[in-house]
Amino acid sequence: MSSPVGIYLSIPFCKAKCSFCNFASDAFGMDRLGTYVDRLCEEIGQARLNAEDMAASLGFSADTIYFGGGTPSLLSPDHVDKIFSALRRLFEISDRAEITVECAPGQLNAETLEEFQRQGVNRVSLGVQSFVDREARAVGRLHTGAECEAEIARLHRAGIEKTGIDLIVGLPHQTEASWRESLQRAMESGVGHVSVYMLEVDEESRLGREALAGGVRYGAGELPSDDQVAGWYELGCELLNAGGLRQYEISNFGKEGHVSKHNTKYWQRLPYIGFGLDAHSMLCTDGGTIRFQNADELSLYMAGPSDDLFPIAGALSARPERVSMDAAFEETLFLGLRMVEGVRLSRLREEFGEAKMASVMPSIREVCDAALMRMDADLLRLTPRGRMASNEVFSRLLIPDPAEV
Repeated sequence: MSSPVGIYLSIPFCKAKCSFCNFASDAFGMDRLGTYVDRLCEEIGQARLNAEDMAASLGFSADTIYFGGGTPSLLSPDHVDKIFSALRRLFEISDRAEITVECAPGQLNAETLEEFQRQGVNRVSLGVQSFVDREARAVGRLHTGAECEAEIARLHRAGIEKTGIDLIVGLPHQTEASWRESLQRAMESGVGHVSVYMLEVDEESRLGREALAGGVRYGAGELPSDDQVAGWYELGCELLNAGGLRQYEISNFGKEGHVSKHNTKYWQRLPYIGFGLDAHSMLCTDGGTIRFQNADELSLYMAGPSDDLFPIAGALSARPERVSMDAAFEETLFLGLRMVEGVRLSRLREEFGEAKMASVMPSIREVCDAALMRMDADLLRLTPRGRMASNEVFSRLLIPDPAEV
């Protein structure tokens, strides 16, 4: 019997694109949102047929749904109803399903919230990023810290008990004192979940490109140093854990009962399917797992079926990729290590064999000797220092490509 699938729905529309954002979302124009929702529902309607074309297993039940963005809170009540109707024609959604919506503070009207709740939404993730107004303004956020606190209180009054927020460490103008302020206000707000992301400086965002070029626009000249960001991340871990928000993954902290079930599917390599612009999927086949990704340009996604692409309603950016045994092993190891609970070596041996484990054990011992991981009998975990340097750890554990040896 197939495991319940997790469903991700990409709503890439924003009122304004933040300077740090490296996703496929943008201020596409609200006049296009209705047409996008129609396209999204068309893709949902073809999902089972498309899965069969790939010889993939797509179960009939779903136990997590996640509306990501972009800004899903910009949807109208009619849009919400249309999307859920399309989903329920294809999937049996458990009464106990975790259904999450990402929202921008101040951009969720009462009618849309009521419709989301009528459809079973029971978890909201707010993109706060910072409670400090100067930092939020510097990266193009449209809210104040006070508006964030008011939004959290409104959600609680409406009966959304599972509320969470995102915070970014490393923003322009951020100081240790201002970072402490954001953490303190987060804990005082009563949210049950906090995600802490370190600012990514890369070519995929306006802020990243400016910083790499040595410019000053978008606050690029006011970024804290890497050492400061590392120290503030550790401070965040310390304060959030002490405040009852226990770290359960490198970037995620939650009170008991508030752990993200949907995101846990990713870390445990359970099946999920994504719909919409730039959405990713991983499904099971008799020969292992396959991954595929939708087009990341709106015009391509909206164009519909094309003979040039694998016919996932014309949405795919490339043909599905079968995950090799080496890649599956590395994903299981690395994603498991992202979790504070770690990964069991016996599971890796059982799933991938003794030879595969023997090939990586010397590297595991080296990383443990460097105090970046620890091995407690059958359990392998990152140390706090290792979580900070997780990319380095994972690169040291990569299985060499035979063609490059």
